[in-house]
Amino acid sequence: MDNLSSKMKDMEVQTKVKQYEAFANETLKKDLNILMQKRDTYYEETSQFLHLKSVIEQLMEKDVGELIKAKVDLGCNFFAEAVVPETKTIFVYIGFGFYVDYTYPEALSFIEKKVNCLGKNTEEVSEKITKVKANIRIVHEGLRELQGLK
Repeated sequence: MDNLSSKMKDMEVQTKVKQYEAFANETLKKDLNILMQKRDTYYEETSQFLHLKSVIEQLMEKDVGELIKAKVDLGCNFFAEAVVPETKTIFVYIGFGFYVDYTYPEALSFIEKKVNCLGKNTEEVSEKITKVKANIRIVHEGLRELQGLK
């Protein structure tokens, strides 16, 4: 009788182990990857806005006349020369496929607000990442206890 109950407990433990492993691998790790990709996107957007800010500041310092010549990446590192006839304003991507024509000071103000917002979003996602990692550790510790490992 003891042998039979021992085998039943072992089977129950193995079933629980498989359930916890599935939860860790299929749910928590997928959530972690999604959150990390989201955070990387926020970092990339922040980097692009900070680069734009530095370009605008350089344009303001140089007080460029009416014409700017630039190289534009057409994709796959193919560049074309472009001429910008009017340099008093700049189009800034604000999201959802929309661009707004800003003066340089307006663009800098928008960029500052956008970078602050992206920073807050990055912090929130980083906190969620930390919580998911902690949950993964808890599940792994639970698995060790179930299996009797140290």
